[in-house]
Amino acid sequence: MFQTLAETIPDKGVLGVLKNLIVTDSSLPKEDKETALKMLEIEIEEMDSVTRRWEADLMSDSWLSKNVRPISLVFLTLVYATGFFMEYDLNIINQLMLLVYGAYFGSRGLEKIRKL
Repeated sequence: MFQTLAETIPDKGVLGVLKNLIVTDSSLPKEDKETALKMLEIEIEEMDSVTRRWEADLMSDSWLSKNVRPISLVFLTLVYATGFFMEYDLNIINQLMLLVYGAYFGSRGLEKIRKL
């Protein structure tokens, strides 16, 4: 089972590095390696489904589905700027902005890399 899980995960990129760290770590018991590889496989499936959903949004004719990510960026930036000048606590907004900016620019980078 361990070998089967290891074969389903790619050897390239960040996920490949994580896979190789898990497989070659001699201090981890076999059960923990299987669990870690299964969790990594689930993470890969989740990222692929999000990417497919975003690609489907871009292919649709709806203006809103194509522009929801940029609108979210603009909205959170305005909320942050307003809160900054009004001296509000911005911890939650900082976390949301980090998540949204990371997803937007990370996905844009992946889309460009896949086109190459």
